[in-house]
Amino acid sequence: MRIYSFNVNGIRAAVKKGLLDWIEAHRPDVLCLQEIKALKEQMPIDEFVRMGYEVYINSAEKKGYSGVAVLSKAKAKALPNHIGHEVLDKEGRVLALDFESFILINTYFPSGTTPERQALKMDFLEAFNRFIKDKSSAIITGDFNICHHPMDIHDPVKNTKTPGFLPEERAWMDKLEANGFVDAFRIHNTAPDQYSWWSYRTNARARNKGWRIDYIMVPQRFQSAVKNAGHDYESFHSDHCPVWASVDI
Repeated sequence: MRIYSFNVNGIRAAVKKGLLDWIEAHRPDVLCLQEIKALKEQMPIDEFVRMGYEVYINSAEKKGYSGVAVLSKAKAKALPNHIGHEVLDKEGRVLALDFESFILINTYFPSGTTPERQALKMDFLEAFNRFIKDKSSAIITGDFNICHHPMDIHDPVKNTKTPGFLPEERAWMDKLEANGFVDAFRIHNTAPDQYSWWSYRTNARARNKGWRIDYIMVPQRFQSAVKNAGHDYESFHSDHCPVWASVDI
C-alpha cells in the first residue's frame, strides 16, 4: 500500500497547478491531503471518483481555511473526528478512518504563528494525545508543523525559539515515539537536509532552506512492513512536497 501525505495549501489552487494530473500519474492507494481550504461542495469530488477513489472530507467551518481530506482506493469506516476542543474542532484538523487492518489518522496541526495560536497548538497536542490513546494500531499522517530533530531544519541554531522547533514541541514528538510510533521516513532515510516545506520567500526551495514537518508515523509493529519511504521533490503544487511510505499491510 502506497500512502501519500500532502499539504496542498489550497486544493483549488493545487488543481490549477496540475494536481489531478499528478494523482493520475502516481495513483497512490491512499492520499491524505491537508490545508484543503475548501468546503465539500468546492472539492473536485467527481474527478476523484472518476479516478477510482473513495473521498472523505473534514472541512473547517471557516471558508477558505484549514481542512483535511483522504482519497482511498478502498472503502473505510469514518470515525469521530472531534478531539474535544471547542475552537480546534471547528477547524477541520483531524480525519480518522477505520480500514479494519489499521486505523488512519490524517491531521493538520496548528502552526503557532502568533502567541495565541501557539497556545492553541499546545492545546491541540494535548488533545491529540487523548484522541490517539486508544488507537495504537493507527498510522498517523499529516502536516505536524514541527521539526523533530536539528537535521530536520536548515538552521537549527537560529530557529531554536521559533514555533515549529520549540523544545516543548520537539519533546511532544519524543513522547509520541516513546508511546510506540515510528517515523516511517527515517526508517530508510537518515541523511540531513531532506525537507518537506520551504517558505515562498527568499527563494527558499531552490536554495533548499527548508523544514521537515510532514510525517507518516506508523505503529512499531508495522515498522518492518515499511518497505520504503520518501519525498516527491518533483511536485510543485504547493509550498510543501508530498511525502510517502510503502507499507505492506
